[in-house]
Amino acid sequence: MQIIITLATKKNYPIIHFPYLYPMNTTPNYLEINKKTWNEKVPVHVDSAFYDMEAFRAGKSSLKQIELTLLGDVRGKSILHLQCHFGQDTISLARMGARVTGIDLSDAAILKANDLGAELDVDARFICCDVYGLPKVLDEKFDIVFTSYGTIGWLPDMEKWAQVVAHFMKPGGSFVFAEFHPVVWMFDNDLKYVQYSYFKAEPILETESGTYADREINTQYSTMTWNHSIGEVFTALKKQGLSIETLEEYDYSPYNCLANMVQTGPDEYRIAHLNKLIPLVYAIKAHRKI
Repeated sequence: MQIIITLATKKNYPIIHFPYLYPMNTTPNYLEINKKTWNEKVPVHVDSAFYDMEAFRAGKSSLKQIELTLLGDVRGKSILHLQCHFGQDTISLARMGARVTGIDLSDAAILKANDLGAELDVDARFICCDVYGLPKVLDEKFDIVFTSYGTIGWLPDMEKWAQVVAHFMKPGGSFVFAEFHPVVWMFDNDLKYVQYSYFKAEPILETESGTYADREINTQYSTMTWNHSIGEVFTALKKQGLSIETLEEYDYSPYNCLANMVQTGPDEYRIAHLNKLIPLVYAIKAHRKI
């Protein structure tokens, strides 16, 4: 199995990429690698301008128009939020009148989410669990299953992911999913050239400095991710009997989270040298038949 390792060099120096071959029985544990990184990122993200905790505490929603349009009126609805990080979107949904359960792999993130939920007195609960293990610890069905932005790349198996999504949907329930477009993950970190396959291949193991929420810090983080094509995601959901209502693609991101981005409108960012040439986000809404 080939794993691509990316080594981050000192600030302002190029990133070096080279392949490394891992025997099947010694492939690193992606859950351990990614949990460690996300635990370390939590305090950085909480203190960052990107997450703007002051505005959030004052009542600003962290949700963007793409997912809000697909979610619709959530008052009184039960929602399962997969990969919730430290709970801003989960709490935003609760503020809209939903009963929300957020889950995340990072125990540091869930600890912060619980503290934040208690501080803001919202109807949200949080569970520390990886996505694939959730059916073993949560016995409940939901009106809506929701996940968004930078989530599925941390998971190796889309069919197993789709099984979890469908497992937690009530008959007649909805799945709402917004994600960065797989075309984005084909590029190098500066989005200057194509480096990876559009289609799922070997896991990508990277070590790089900084985080999308704070590119200036020198801390290094290791991650293991996979690229998943839209076809792979779509087919996995269809195999679970879900009906796809909406599949939309967008030439902008609602977040300034990639390299070389410029703002082109409210909550609208594009790659400066690519402008509208590539899609940056896609979104799916599906439902489970009654």
